Amino acid sequence: MQYRTLGRTGVQVSTLSLGAMNFGAIGRTLQEDATAIIDAALEAGINLIDTADRYSQGESEEIVGKAIAGRRDDIVLATKAALPMGDERNHKGGSRRWLYTALDDSLRRLGVDHVDLYQIHRWDPTSSDEETLSALTDLQRAGKIRYFGSSTFPAYRIVQAQWAARDNHLGRYVTEQPGYSILQRGVETHVLPVTEQYGLGVLVWSPLASGWLSGAVREGREITTHRSAVLPERFDLSLPANRARLDAVERLAKVADEAGLTMIQLALGFVNAHPAVTSAIIGPRTLDHLHSQLAAADTVLPADVLDAIDAIVTPGVDLAPEEKYDTPPALLDPSLRRR
Repeated sequence: MQYRTLGRTGVQVSTLSLGAMNFGAIGRTLQEDATAIIDAALEAGINLIDTADRYSQGESEEIVGKAIAGRRDDIVLATKAALPMGDERNHKGGSRRWLYTALDDSLRRLGVDHVDLYQIHRWDPTSSDEETLSALTDLQRAGKIRYFGSSTFPAYRIVQAQWAARDNHLGRYVTEQPGYSILQRGVETHVLPVTEQYGLGVLVWSPLASGWLSGAVREGREITTHRSAVLPERFDLSLPANRARLDAVERLAKVADEAGLTMIQLALGFVNAHPAVTSAIIGPRTLDHLHSQLAAADTVLPADVLDAIDAIVTPGVDLAPEEKYDTPPALLDPSLRRR
């Protein structure tokens, strides 16, 4: 396992991180299996575990908390808040009111007195940067969080938050967590250059593109990944974007074969080759999944393989742009672009 410095924090984290989204109802990975996965990941040298209050409405945090009891100090523990937790209108977002409550709830579920990295899961257009950063700074000074970061923020919002922190003498986001894979390269255009400019650590989610790059999705095979059952429209081959993804996967499989790599090694080696990326978050549901992904821990792709990938999926291009999560709200809601 290799390690990199998380932005400008001085904290060393493994180039593969363990994502806990599948722990609980979402991935149907329950306590015993999740604990075995965490045990094996830590044994392999992974030292960062990433979860969120939203994952199975808190169940993931509870599972992680039980699994790490007694060894918390050896783990860089990250969680998130801001996505809705129930139907009450104020149980979401980046307000001081909600972040204080959400963090206390997360600490209780995790069974800890602080988290190392607290992330705003999505930008909240209803809360000002000053409001959110002020609350996070005070929580940091109270010792409940060591650092804070953003997740899936558009590039301009990353910049605005950095300016707001500077102008108001507040703590700043030290990390960003974007979606990034061979098939979804849009963040290369604006987000990753911005994170490099401001020295942010980058924790990449969905480097296997929801299973498209796991090796399980190929032409002529029935698609049976867990994500295909949860989000069938993302694997509907009658849709042009999915057809484009499958065509790319077939060509990428040939590149992997010629290089003596698995598709997983190709996919994880690709994201970790970008100079802005600190760590790729893997989200195994089973021990077998974990071991197949750990095999990529030390994969370094040579220039000719990276060039071959660029020839298949153009740098800076998302093959499924409608699946982005950082689209400005006014492009999604017509009422926000009408007077």
